[in-house]
Amino acid sequence: MLRYFTSGESHGEALVAFLSGLPAGMKVDQAFLDRELWRRQQGFGRGGRMKIETDKAHILSGVHHGKTIGSPISVLLENKDWKNWQESLPVEEGDPAKHKRVASPRPGHADLAGALKYNFSEARYVLERASARESAARVAIGALAKLFLQELGIEVLSHVIAVGATTLEKEVPWAQIRALWDKEEVLLNCADADAEQRMKAEVDKVLRNGDSVGGVFEVVVHKAPPGLGTYAQWDERLDGLLAGAVMSLQAVKAVEIGSGITAASSPGSAVHDEIGYSASESFTGFSRTRNNAGGIEGGVSNGEEIRVRGYLKPISTLRRPLQSVDFTSREPVKAAYERSDVCVVPAAGVAAEAMVALTIARCALEKFGGDSMLETLRNFEGYCRQLKNF
Repeated sequence: MLRYFTSGESHGEALVAFLSGLPAGMKVDQAFLDRELWRRQQGFGRGGRMKIETDKAHILSGVHHGKTIGSPISVLLENKDWKNWQESLPVEEGDPAKHKRVASPRPGHADLAGALKYNFSEARYVLERASARESAARVAIGALAKLFLQELGIEVLSHVIAVGATTLEKEVPWAQIRALWDKEEVLLNCADADAEQRMKAEVDKVLRNGDSVGGVFEVVVHKAPPGLGTYAQWDERLDGLLAGAVMSLQAVKAVEIGSGITAASSPGSAVHDEIGYSASESFTGFSRTRNNAGGIEGGVSNGEEIRVRGYLKPISTLRRPLQSVDFTSREPVKAAYERSDVCVVPAAGVAAEAMVALTIARCALEKFGGDSMLETLRNFEGYCRQLKNF
């Protein structure tokens, strides 16, 4: 079983991520981990924090001589901004006069709900953990899951299909999505240059107005074999696991598998993917005329590309704050403002890649097992031969 969790706060000393269950003998490419962290920090509309942090993955355990050793992996990400917050957020009691209160909750953020839940008199501690800064830790261990999947020939990447009202309507083939990863500069991670410029105009508009903007990203799993997940139990369905994983990301408010949203208002004949059979280089000889199912039927991967979309609401911290209430006086005031982004859709896509990769890796390990990569690959290759001989 692949298990993982993160710890740390937005302005604390560091983020720490833990990952247990990867087989021994998997090659770990440090440069790949750091590039994934770099990708999360890119995109037009990011805030001042990205000018402070340069995330690097410091592996503390579970990897030696460039390979996993089968024991739990821990990764530390230093928060360079910590030097500006040591007196405001000390571990010890500290000076209360130097504490930076979040005096009024922001609509759309966890501020008020979290303060009520944990009985805080203001929202500083809520903000610190609820912040999307935490997603950097997920990207670090998600990169390890990606390296595992690459051993099986599986890749996971994302692209942006909407920012605000600007939407890319056409389906983007894998080759174009893969080409985005190679770029040394990330604007909005859209595969269509004209659409990307229109998306940039959307960000420019809200930036001028002191507002924020959301959008839609799509994560694609390339060359996933059929048979991941199961219909046998409700909590083991692959689509349910992926939906929960992507929905767990900050600001994601809806998840779509394949063409799920348009399918709800379409006749079955226009939705379901017709089946054919012919010799091919795929896992089996079975083929589809289209992929409206997003690579999953009945909670099980069917051999087509898995496509998952996340719908991201606008960031809730606004330079022109909305109406709120003071925690202490209960009087009407403007919501608190802290340094923030305007648009994070490309970054959210990278974080979603991590969550999808962790989920697919978990399902692959449940199916193929193995305490070492040699054993896992032997089991995987045997299953692939079984599929070819079906």
